[in-house]
Amino acid sequence: MKIEQFEDKGLAHFSYAILSECAREIVLIDPARNPQPYYDYAQAHDAKIVAVIETHPHADFVSSHLEIAQATGAVIRVSKLLGADYAHEAFDEGQEFTVGKLTFRALNTPGHSPDSLSIVLSREGKDVAVFTGDTLFIGDVGRPDLREKAGNMTAKREELARQLYHSLREKLLPLAADVLVYPAHGAGSLCGKALSGANSSSIGAEKAGNPMLRPLSEADFVQELLVGQPFIPKYFGYDVALNKAGAPAYEPSVQQVKRLAPGAHLEPGAVVVDSRPEAEFKKGHVAGAINIQQGGKFETWLGSIVGPEESFYLIAADEATRENLIQKTAKIGYEALLKGALVGTPATGARLPVLDVAAFRAHPEHYTIVDIRNATEHRDEPIFAGALTIPLPELRERAGEIPTGKPVVVHCAGGYRSAAGSSIVAAALPSTTVLDLGEAVKSFQPATAAH
Repeated sequence: MKIEQFEDKGLAHFSYAILSECAREIVLIDPARNPQPYYDYAQAHDAKIVAVIETHPHADFVSSHLEIAQATGAVIRVSKLLGADYAHEAFDEGQEFTVGKLTFRALNTPGHSPDSLSIVLSREGKDVAVFTGDTLFIGDVGRPDLREKAGNMTAKREELARQLYHSLREKLLPLAADVLVYPAHGAGSLCGKALSGANSSSIGAEKAGNPMLRPLSEADFVQELLVGQPFIPKYFGYDVALNKAGAPAYEPSVQQVKRLAPGAHLEPGAVVVDSRPEAEFKKGHVAGAINIQQGGKFETWLGSIVGPEESFYLIAADEATRENLIQKTAKIGYEALLKGALVGTPATGARLPVLDVAAFRAHPEHYTIVDIRNATEHRDEPIFAGALTIPLPELRERAGEIPTGKPVVVHCAGGYRSAAGSSIVAAALPSTTVLDLGEAVKSFQPATAAH
């Protein structure tokens, strides 16, 4: 038996291939959008993919389960509660299947979603590992607030939080202490609020060290879980629906994106996402373009700023970056929204001035300061007293709340988000000077300035 973990760092996503060496057969759990790494793994081990298990319809990425099943003949197994639109076999508590000497046993563990599964892997009668999806993470547990309006079954966050309390304590914690824990996400995922940087653990280690598994009443657990959860990106509900239906094949979808020539005409009023470095963007860009840079978590911020009901153009600095970003766009199912992708910029009439940091430091009161970090970041570490707080995912809708009597300075925690934020505010307030504090924010001590 071999357990292979695949990691997508951009989305902090873990997927798994479990190989039965005697049968030369593979079971996949929660595969990412691009199926090629799993095909390569199967070929390298002279093995056949026979089953794909989805622990739930994911909100933060698009899975390749349907494509893999169509290409290999593998059986997709999901909870009957998911209401899957594709051919599948129901896999719920009391059901199991074997591959060689390995047995896969379903546990219904609602809480992150009403249809969440955890899968216990046994070898010759002994439990070896549990694949917990988004129910139990290393050092944290799944968030319960993503299915109030999405999916086949919806539920209020308080109800799901109560379900999660019981799933953890009645389904997972009774497993043996040496059972390995393999979650679907690690640190940086928006599917929880305090995930560890570790990629695996054990039931015993989580009992001892996971703060959400300490002795708590149900009411205290629910209260603690619901406080301080991250924002919900615009694309999450869209991906739940896409995963329930089954996404189109990855490579054809990527190739169908129109590669436009430099200088191509862009439809007036269309959303333009410019991924070039912020210094280049500020020197000249298409009027109204949003500067979501290639680095950082591009796909997460794309799906947080641009809604799934919108179509958009993508601008990249070079051809290699363009291809990379189209692939990242496809990871959240947004390749279908692309009107076209091009290298360079077809217009440079719009510019953003560069902030004189020394002048700002001397007189911050001469500026309207907009903090686009998440509400919890602002609460826990305020940098400028009196700053107006509008989180980046809400900025396009709320930029009109920003006073225009002074120049506007936009900041985040390190500079990546403020590049996007300043471009959004500049487009929304064309008669106001908009400035990006950028990386210089790191040189300011918390709450030492006022305006």
